[in-house]
Amino acid sequence: MAHPPSDSRNPGMPLDPSWFQRAAVNTPAVEARAAELGARRPLVGAHRAAWLVNAIRCMDLTTLAGDDTEDRVARLCAKARAPLAPEVAEGLGVAGLTTGAVCVYPTMVGAAVRALAGSGVPVASVATGFPAGLMPLALRLAEIRYAVEEGAAEIDIVITRAHVLRADWAALYDEIAAMREACGAAHLKAILATGDLQTLSNVYKASMVAMQAGADFIKTSTGKEAVNATLPVSLTMVRAARDYGARTGHAVGFKPAGGMRSAADAIAWQVLMREELGARWLRPDLFRLGASSMLADIEAALTAYVTGRPVAPQSLARA
Repeated sequence: MAHPPSDSRNPGMPLDPSWFQRAAVNTPAVEARAAELGARRPLVGAHRAAWLVNAIRCMDLTTLAGDDTEDRVARLCAKARAPLAPEVAEGLGVAGLTTGAVCVYPTMVGAAVRALAGSGVPVASVATGFPAGLMPLALRLAEIRYAVEEGAAEIDIVITRAHVLRADWAALYDEIAAMREACGAAHLKAILATGDLQTLSNVYKASMVAMQAGADFIKTSTGKEAVNATLPVSLTMVRAARDYGARTGHAVGFKPAGGMRSAADAIAWQVLMREELGARWLRPDLFRLGASSMLADIEAALTAYVTGRPVAPQSLARA
């Protein structure tokens, strides 16, 4: 792009279907490019360790279980404050490293805010009838306002997939714009549930509508769909963000979520961001990884790098 996007928050714009209406994603080409990115020569040594540390810095550490309790959230927040053992963090020279955020259900936001006080780690909340989103709009907006009042700095909303499948872009735009307004100063991460959208062309169009409606981030999945984050879907979405930035001058962040479990996955998605959008998108204000389960694998890899001894991920302390 000729000029880098502004770091100011995406203000959105009036709906303009001419930006995406005729977009047709070349699926074989996208899949080939994604395979090429995923097959890059593996990183080793200090270079690999640096990328894994950055993955932690960009991770939304998450608990979205039906049996969540304030105690579980407090343990998760303690892990977010100190994701690596002190000796490992010291050996890497990253004392004070934290995750990018902690993500919980709205009723757990207050507990997370209290547990993270003074840490600088923001609390994100899923909302709008997560994960299906099949609630009346008024109730979804009320859930956003509740989470913000409890102290959430970020809101991960879910869209109505039927709007995309019917190509009802005005309805999708109006829904997301209303959610953005309900967020106030809290940043909105729009979950597209890409596994439900059928085609990459639909993924591109939904991404563009979400950004026109003022989304601060576009996010692949709830983690509850049959298919969650994949490199081809992610490539489609980051190219939509690149196109939007080129037209408006505003940067929109990206969050892949679900299905990523390994240190290798953490590196693959960061390589995608750097190759397609540039190093600026490897910071937590524009990139998040919604994959808490891979923290143990990253921690094991970094512990082995520092100590020189192999470590089993399951042997590490869990949140």
